[in-house]
Amino acid sequence: MARIAGVDLPQNKQVWVGLTYIYGVGRTLSAKILDQAEVEPTTKVKDLTEDEAQKIRKVIQENVRVEGDLRKEVTGNIKRLMEIGSYRGVRHRKGLPVNGQRTKTNARTRKGPKRGTVTGKKIVRK
Repeated sequence: MARIAGVDLPQNKQVWVGLTYIYGVGRTLSAKILDQAEVEPTTKVKDLTEDEAQKIRKVIQENVRVEGDLRKEVTGNIKRLMEIGSYRGVRHRKGLPVNGQRTKTNARTRKGPKRGTVTGKKIVRK
């Protein structure tokens, strides 16, 4: 079982796909990592030799910020925006879309489920 950057890679996937399970590694970066490590991208994760896995670990450790370090950096960046009171920081604090998307309709992912309107019932007197 290949464990790279604290993540167990899926056994039956090709290596270039398996690396994308690591937070901070997408398809392009995965291809660059495998190119630097001189590993064939189409080999299955279960067929990786320990030497190849070690090369991949070394390239990721030296050149790429992933998992915990990257999460800390992103969280710190968001906290900084909120502290200085920038527009983006205010949007983060309110839980609204940050990058200029419309909010009149859609935006349910950020805003959460719809809140029902509270209507008062009319009292009918006889």
